[in-house]
Amino acid sequence: MKKLIALLTAVVMISGCSAEEAPSQTSANTFTVGMECNYAPFNWSDPEANETNVKAGSAYCDGYDVQIAKLIAEDLGKELVISRMDWSSLEPSLNSGEIDAIIAGMTDTPARRENADFTTPYYQSEMVMIVRKDSDLVNATSLQDFSGRNVLGQQQTMYDTVIDQIPNVNHMTPMESYPYMIVSLLNGEADALTAETPVALGAVAANPSLAIVYFEEGQGFQIDPSETAVSIAVKKGNTDLLNSVQSALDNIDQATRERLMEEATSRQPANN
Repeated sequence: MKKLIALLTAVVMISGCSAEEAPSQTSANTFTVGMECNYAPFNWSDPEANETNVKAGSAYCDGYDVQIAKLIAEDLGKELVISRMDWSSLEPSLNSGEIDAIIAGMTDTPARRENADFTTPYYQSEMVMIVRKDSDLVNATSLQDFSGRNVLGQQQTMYDTVIDQIPNVNHMTPMESYPYMIVSLLNGEADALTAETPVALGAVAANPSLAIVYFEEGQGFQIDPSETAVSIAVKKGNTDLLNSVQSALDNIDQATRERLMEEATSRQPANN
């Protein structure tokens, strides 16, 4: 899932979202959650405290994932702690015990399941494309329309692996940070970005120069619906915590989940 009114604001945001040092160990009285704080509307960074965000290192973190984490921590009777870190550091930090859980728009995949246990999905979306509004691709309806174009995805995610379904595509080297991807699109280096619906909606809401391409039925990416669902990860074998988190998640009804996503999409700052 972003958010730029202009290239300059994107660059400012990127410089302010470097990884924070994770806590050395978790506490029995806290629920420590890892996320990028750089992937709106699921999570983003704020410079100052407000009624919806949570302290995360030198900044504050907000977004859909934060609101879900708040409800789970409340149900567990623990204080929520957000640990802001790069995407590539999430799984190692979970395995080392630096964090209790990953709530970061992460998909439950067979590869990740080798090192972590997952809850049922807490959000379901679909795959779309983000393009510049002045591009001829704005009227695309199928993957074939992106043949020969420069398409960019996010490193170590499905956003990157699905690109090869596009015939004769120029599959660009993936980037770790989604905001950097948007900068590449705005610069004209990339012609399109892969995205899930919430991320695309947030990017377009924040930046009027972007547009979303929805595919006609049967003409888009062929993926299992589970691949566009996001789940909570805990350390593999930590059954007690998994069951507790799952129970807390089950107490969040579908209407609440949808409302939280709508609010996050409308609330995310323009420079995220």
